[in-house]
Amino acid sequence: MERRTGYVWHERYAWHDTGTHAGIYPSGGYVQPYQNFESPESKARFAGLVEVSGLLESLVRIPAREVDAADLLRVHTPEHVERIRTQSEQAGGDAGDGFSPFGRGGYDLARLAAGGTLVAAEAVLDGVVDNAYALVRPPGHHAEPDQGRGYCLFANVPVAIEALRAAGKVQRVAIFDYDVHHGNGAQKIYWDDPNVLTISVHQDRLFPVDSGLVDEQGAGAGAGTNINVPLPAGSGDGAYWSVVDEVARPAIIAFQPDLILVSSGFDPSAFDPLGRMSVTSEGFRGIAERLLAIADEACGGRIVFSHEGGYSAVHVPFCGIAVLEVLSGVRTGVEDPFALSVGGSPTRALADWQTAVIEQSASLARALGLVVDREAD
Repeated sequence: MERRTGYVWHERYAWHDTGTHAGIYPSGGYVQPYQNFESPESKARFAGLVEVSGLLESLVRIPAREVDAADLLRVHTPEHVERIRTQSEQAGGDAGDGFSPFGRGGYDLARLAAGGTLVAAEAVLDGVVDNAYALVRPPGHHAEPDQGRGYCLFANVPVAIEALRAAGKVQRVAIFDYDVHHGNGAQKIYWDDPNVLTISVHQDRLFPVDSGLVDEQGAGAGAGTNINVPLPAGSGDGAYWSVVDEVARPAIIAFQPDLILVSSGFDPSAFDPLGRMSVTSEGFRGIAERLLAIADEACGGRIVFSHEGGYSAVHVPFCGIAVLEVLSGVRTGVEDPFALSVGGSPTRALADWQTAVIEQSASLARALGLVVDREAD
């Protein structure tokens, strides 16, 4: 079934400057200048394939706009926002953890990234489109209220959520994060908020190494609304599909959100330099198919994907277009050439050594359903 799918991309996203780091580390001494893992390449090549494949003609372009300081301050501390703004007006700086560089003008680009996520969600909620993909940069899911981390300056998805809540467009929102790294930002921001469900499936103890464990479940009024699935390294398509089926689906259906926001990171890809997972482009297609079906049942199909990580410049475009094909219902004929090497890999299947943690998290999803039922009574 074809759907009206909104699409956000702005050339300025490719101009976000992360310097001459050698992957993660600043150049200098014996570290030869190169480029940061978080570079424009994977995102720009994804956007390029969307256009060259002809899929762009079937999408509804949504113009990006910058959020303002008031939008940021619903989520972030004044000190953090001012620190990013001041550094941005000079030569650039770091978002807060020493490994998240940005250049001059980074403040405005980060506001444009959060704004891209916001306008995509507005278009879905206003009925302009059925669903949307915001191909934004810099990413946002590691940013915490008082600092940026992991290449993220501001928390794109929470900033969008809080703007929507302030405008009275939503009350309850579910976040599903399949980036290979833990979605620590949303967890911290919504730790005690009963109206935002946060689910993160990620590689166990990868980044940040001290967060994302199963026993981190929220607190106070938000107890039980934070669900982590820390999969072991090497997990592939089957494990991720099982997480969506056994954890995300029952939790989101029980929660009954007004909107689902997906933190869409393609670094669980088998070719990613910053993860050790084995997801294929068909794996990401299967994730998107399942999430779209959940959205149809839980909230009238209202679902928005906001781009996060993914650092294989050659593989991300094929993963991304698979997701966009699902959202739009349009098949382009693009085939993933990398399926030749990983399409038949035994790592694609769900393995016994992956099921224990999935079952732990699934029990939390079932428990959430019981809590919601009691509150309804």
